Amino acid sequence: MAETADAEREDERAQSLEFQSVALGEIETARSRHMWTRSAVHVAAGGTFVVTGEWDGTVTARETGSRSESLETRWTADHPDHAVGITTLESGGAAGGGTVVVAGRGETGTIAAYDAATGEQQWHYDAVDDLGEAVKDTVFYLPYVVSIETGTDADGVQRLYAAARRYERDGETRQWHSVVYAFDADGSLRWNYETDASPITIDLDDSGDRLAVGYNRCMGDHDTGLVVLETETGDLEWTWDPGTEGDRRVGDASFDGDSIAVSSHGDKRGYLLGPGGAERWRVDLAVETELDDETLYAYPNHASANDGRVTFVTGNTYAVESRETESRHPNEHRIATFGADGGLRWDDEVRGFVHGLAADGDTIAAPCAQNFRVRDPETHAVRWFDLESGPGGIERLEGIATAAAVSDGTLAAIEEPVEYHDEGETRGEYALHVTSLE
Repeated sequence: MAETADAEREDERAQSLEFQSVALGEIETARSRHMWTRSAVHVAAGGTFVVTGEWDGTVTARETGSRSESLETRWTADHPDHAVGITTLESGGAAGGGTVVVAGRGETGTIAAYDAATGEQQWHYDAVDDLGEAVKDTVFYLPYVVSIETGTDADGVQRLYAAARRYERDGETRQWHSVVYAFDADGSLRWNYETDASPITIDLDDSGDRLAVGYNRCMGDHDTGLVVLETETGDLEWTWDPGTEGDRRVGDASFDGDSIAVSSHGDKRGYLLGPGGAERWRVDLAVETELDDETLYAYPNHASANDGRVTFVTGNTYAVESRETESRHPNEHRIATFGADGGLRWDDEVRGFVHGLAADGDTIAAPCAQNFRVRDPETHAVRWFDLESGPGGIERLEGIATAAAVSDGTLAAIEEPVEYHDEGETRGEYALHVTSLE
């Protein structure tokens, strides 16, 4: 009954928006537990076109807005790997119209740039040459470009930054190999930064001078959760760590001026750091909590900072003694925004697992997948929020929302089909959904 009441309240505040949709083909149906990142979507600056990346490597650019009422295909390309990350570079391209950059997960861990007008590949770089080849034929061992960012420095030079990793295990020995890259717009490698930890996120400051790298797992010589690099040379400026036991460190990092918001997997708190890593404030997000004779926690997986406000999103509940529990942490699947002083501005439920946040100015979009402990299809939705006022709207989906992007008032999301293990019913389809928030 509580889940139904929550859904009714969401429907009451939902905006009435018209979404355009297009099928993306076939993909293995997700099950009760959330799956790894299998799809990507990106809205180009100005909202003139949207690009999707699929698990089979298909990359497609489609017209949006007044240029197309039906998401007409501009071009399609075949990426060498699973296409799991997308961004755009404004400079470059055969006709000077920019490039679409795609991050891959697969045998080669390929980063490739495609002409935004034609889809012709302009350049590529294979991270496998630095990370080494997978030692086991399973998705978790494949070279994986986990994050890509673009930015312009004070001299007007635009660059691409990427973080890639590879995992291997030999008996009880687990090891990560990782590299952070800086590329010029033409694909020339400017520098790289190698460690034996697992990067999970990168973020560039507004000036284009500093790059933050968050490391989720630190098992080797690299033993710090956050590093900040100077973008011209790749030199290390400073580091920060939650100082907790174990190999879990950082879930996400986001620049806001000279501050960095960090979600900590180590102590399940959110931090705002100043220059040099000085702690400005911290807040409890989903810290260990006693409930029904169990100690429960949830990971703060996402952070997004803008104009003196910081948003954090938490994930699934786990128990200290066992990953299986029927209970739920009181702050699981929660989105919360804090002000410059660390005070809570607003919070709300996202109700299901969020693969990643999309943000543009004061708009935050959260693609919400399944809540595997409750298995309630009402959690399947794209939710969007205003940084100042909180909940903005919701679009419910039959399947699960696994990726979202927002830019200049255009919101795009990927839906994937799902079948709960104890129901035998496939819900939803593999599809792209696009709307205007204006």
